[in-house]
Amino acid sequence: MSGTYTILLSNCAFFARHGVMREEEVLGQRFFVDAELEVQPAGPLEEDALESTVDYGVAFKVIEQIVTGRRYFLIEALAMEVARSLEARFPQIRRAKITLRKPNAPVAGVLDYVQVTIEHRAGE
Repeated sequence: MSGTYTILLSNCAFFARHGVMREEEVLGQRFFVDAELEVQPAGPLEEDALESTVDYGVAFKVIEQIVTGRRYFLIEALAMEVARSLEARFPQIRRAKITLRKPNAPVAGVLDYVQVTIEHRAGE
């Protein structure tokens, strides 16, 4: 197969302490991640071989390690690190579109969540 296909990990939930405010570091909160991965398989899909594609169990663990690892002030920077880490782990990924939601953003108003989406192409 010479084309690409998309793998989507949707609404992955993690507890972490990202944000600028001191309270965000102390209290922490849940963050939600969607990872849309454009994949160029390393071999023909007809071979039905896991090593040709992205193992989404491993991809989930990569996301988890980044989100629950060091603290980021900006969810934009966090989303970019998720994209780059997935691309580094899986050379089959040509493009990573990462959406990160923060439900309890410190905003003086009522909202469901703050969300950022970044799109990163491998090699950039």
